[in-house]
Amino acid sequence: MAGCTGVPFTDAKIDPASPVAADVARMSRADGKFPTFAGIPAKPTDVRPVAQYGRDAESVIAERQAIIAATEPSTWTLQGTEAFAERARSDAGPQIEPPKPGEAEAFARELRERATPPPPR
Repeated sequence: MAGCTGVPFTDAKIDPASPVAADVARMSRADGKFPTFAGIPAKPTDVRPVAQYGRDAESVIAERQAIIAATEPSTWTLQGTEAFAERARSDAGPQIEPPKPGEAEAFARELRERATPPPPR
């Protein structure tokens, strides 16, 4: 409320160490034009009525409900999944059998047996 009274603070102390002390002193001494209530602009005419905000919010909520109803899990099913999976398998190429238990150990043992140590210096 004090900002609307038009009475400047003339007795305020300014800290001389402040980097803006000179600007504050200069601006506080300057006779300036203070705002009045007459300066408040008129109510705009191109703003929608208050009730329209509620109607717009209701339409957004209704659109949300329509989207949820159209995309709920019960509204669609997957069909032709086996054909899709088979086509994907054929596009991927031949299937490689996973190693059986113990094959990796046998392969490592065979490599160790075939390995020759480096020659001595």
